[in-house]
Amino acid sequence: MPYVFILPNMAIFGTFIIYPALRGFWISFQESSDGRNFKYVGTANFKAILTDPTIASVARNTATYVISYVIISTVLALTLSIIVNQQTFLKGMYRAILFLPVMLSPVVVGLIWNQVLDRKVGPLNQLLQALGGGSPGWLVEPKLGMIAVIFVGVWVHIGFYSIILLAGLQGIDKSVLEAAAMDGATRWQSTRLIILPLLKPTTLIIVILSTIHGFQSFDFIYTLTGGGPLGATTLIVQYIYDRAFQTPIQYGLGSAAGVILFLIIFAFTALNFLVGRKKEAV
Repeated sequence: MPYVFILPNMAIFGTFIIYPALRGFWISFQESSDGRNFKYVGTANFKAILTDPTIASVARNTATYVISYVIISTVLALTLSIIVNQQTFLKGMYRAILFLPVMLSPVVVGLIWNQVLDRKVGPLNQLLQALGGGSPGWLVEPKLGMIAVIFVGVWVHIGFYSIILLAGLQGIDKSVLEAAAMDGATRWQSTRLIILPLLKPTTLIIVILSTIHGFQSFDFIYTLTGGGPLGATTLIVQYIYDRAFQTPIQYGLGSAAGVILFLIIFAFTALNFLVGRKKEAV
């Protein structure tokens, strides 16, 4: 009977996740421009990706984005969750405000921030001008473009990570903190010596999730910058999209890049997990 109950979910999961993944792996060894006629080419698609002159910049952009995104998201989520957990008034409202961006469509998020960061009519630059500042080209200058997508990426997901950490904070026995306070520990000492060590398992989850989200970022970036300016915000997922769905269509090349992305995410996730478990054991 338990298998009967999980059968509908497994059928959906197999149809829309497992089968496409296996077929994508098969297509990575094929060559096709229409999705119907395939020709076996072996590892030629993987060799083509490694010799692509644009892959170096894509890898550099992806590494810059993921590292910055993971570090900022983890630190900021920890800070916000601790602050919200210490509130005694309107705590529910603070949680709702934090989680609100998560509920927005990533495409809509990109469109909203595209307007906010517009160089000429964007509210941010208008505010900077009113304060005597300049008009930075957030979406037209390569370095500022990367800063913009990192900021928006963190803004979108920070509420999700904060809520998870907040749940971890509420699982900490309050008597431990009360005992520390009675022994004369300051709030900073309690946070550094008690709260953060006890939150390590939850923080590890945040690091793993943010790493996966970082590598998979595409939708809001595509509507925000389109991968520009000058390819400065083109990440690995957009590279896959461009190869598979933009002229010239190369389904095999796009699938091969997808397989490489899967291996990268799997490797980083396993590394984070193993390092985290090793530190817990110590």
